[in-house]
Amino acid sequence: MSWRFEQKTDLELFDAWTRGDGRAASELFERHFDAIDRFFRNKVMEGYEDLVQATFEAALKGRERFRAESSFRTYLFGIANNLLLAHFRARKRDRSRLEFTEVSACDLAPGPSTLFRAQREQQLLLEALRRIPVEYQTVLELYYWEELSGGAIADIVELPENTVRSRIRKGKELLQRQMRILARNPEELQSTLADLEAWVRSIHTRVKKDDESPATT
Repeated sequence: MSWRFEQKTDLELFDAWTRGDGRAASELFERHFDAIDRFFRNKVMEGYEDLVQATFEAALKGRERFRAESSFRTYLFGIANNLLLAHFRARKRDRSRLEFTEVSACDLAPGPSTLFRAQREQQLLLEALRRIPVEYQTVLELYYWEELSGGAIADIVELPENTVRSRIRKGKELLQRQMRILARNPEELQSTLADLEAWVRSIHTRVKKDDESPATT
């Protein structure tokens, strides 16, 4: 990739992409692939790769709706969130009764997290995240893993910022409740709950490290 593309902002690259520049598209994909992949992988057990690809395709198709009032990253996550909810709705027969403040990713896509295999405390958190309602899982992961502001998350999930902050607080309570259910022993639970925010953020650090590691055979 040419250095002149690496020096450009996301908005400059997106503008070039909309005018047909494939190199700009490749640079944007490289910058944001890991985050969008991470967004889907702890929620969708099968076919998340297609949703990642669909997110970038939808970004280009919807370029006229992007006013650059928010970051390109926020724009991508907003598309990813809409695709995630549409994916789950498509899997349910009675879509009118699907409330994402009540139903979890584990309910909709049963199975253990495939994000990575790590120490038990991190795996406990991943499983607990999948067992809280989807909308709470989403705001927690965007807040802790992607370090997005309440305002940015509000744009992504299309809710008032005060509602988002309320969901972050309630999401933490729901997460702790699920961890108490899933924990194998008191020591494991106590070590994680003692500094919950640090443990949640440690998952992002671990995933980023894995993404940057060279492939081995």
